[in-house]
Parts: sequence; C-alpha cells; structure tokens
Amino acid sequence: MSITVVFFLGLFVALIGVIPPGLLNMTAAKISLKEGPGRGITFSSGVCLVVFVQTYIAAIFARYLSIRPDVVEILQRVAFVIFVLITIYFLVIARNQKESKIETDVRSKRSRFFHGMLLSALNVFPIPYQAYMTITLASFGLMNFERLSIVTYVTGASMGTFVMLYMYIFFFDKIKERKFTSQKGMNYIIGTITGIVALITFINILKEL
Repeated sequence: MSITVVFFLGLFVALIGVIPPGLLNMTAAKISLKEGPGRGITFSSGVCLVVFVQTYIAAIFARYLSIRPDVVEILQRVAFVIFVLITIYFLVIARNQKESKIETDVRSKRSRFFHGMLLSALNVFPIPYQAYMTITLASFGLMNFERLSIVTYVTGASMGTFVMLYMYIFFFDKIKERKFTSQKGMNYIIGTITGIVALITFINILKEL
C-alpha cells in the first residue's frame, strides 16, 4: 500500500475523531479568541505531539492484537461495557449540566505548548480509538504493521488532529453561539457517539457468538 494513501488514511481517521466539540478543540478555540491565533496554534502543537505518541502506542498495540484474536474477543466485551457506562454518564450529566463560562488565563507561548501536551495526555481516547481503526484498516489491506507504514499513519493522524484544531481556531468565532458548542451540547454529542460505538460493538459480539 502506498505510504501516501496510508498518510491520508491517518489524517482522515484523526479528523473524524476530533470533529465533535471536545476539551481539546474547544480549549484551542477559546485560547485563540482570548490570546490570539498564534497561541492557539502553539497549544495545538503541544496537543499533536502527544497525539503522535498516543497513536504510535495504539498502532503497536493493534499489531499485537492482530495476532491474538482471543484477546481481541475479550477486549471487545470489556469495551462494550465501558462504552455503555460512558454513554450513560455523559447523557445524565448533560441533562443536569448548567452552562458555565470557561475562563483562560494569559500565559506564555511556552506554557501554552505544555498546556496542550498536558490536556492531550489526560485524554486517552485516541489510544483505543486508533487501535481499533488501525486493526480495521489492516484487515481490509489498507495498511500493514511494518515500521514505515506505522510511522506514516501516525504522522498523518497527528496532522489530521492539527488541521481540525486549526479549523476550530479560525472558525469558532463564527459558530460559538450555536447550541452544539455549549458544554451541555458537547456532553450530548459525546454520549451519542459512544452510544453508537457501543451498539456497533454489541452487534459484532452477537455475530461472533
């Protein structure tokens, strides 16, 4: 498979994962509004550095899982329970969520970079998400688990994350009054996405029985 195709697959998968309003893209947008696009980009660079590491770990983990279908089966059931619990959690807190204004302090560019790294490190969702996606892509023959393919995919994923954060930075001012950018809206979106993933996982489990 061409490394160019693998790169754009990584970019596209990461774009899809970061499209819903979440902590990272909303923080990048708010920093940009308060402190300027430059610091929003600095924050996003810190985020993407950690995403690179997380996606690489996910790909290595996926390579191991690809030769252990028994482990995949167990993790699939564990993932179903986790996604159901996450769905319930976000839908319940969304219903009771009171809107609050998030304030951001003016910081140096260097601290914004490490701020991005910290928040990205706390967000472990990319690891299971990318592990699942790399296994799926590999099963269709769209990529393999050789070092060049993994590094290319990981680079694409980091770039895809940066592109979506960049879009939030420069277009958030035009959509900030929309309901889906509120904290309550974000919780509903996350709960809905995890609910869909839980349903798909459950269907796959039933097919394997």
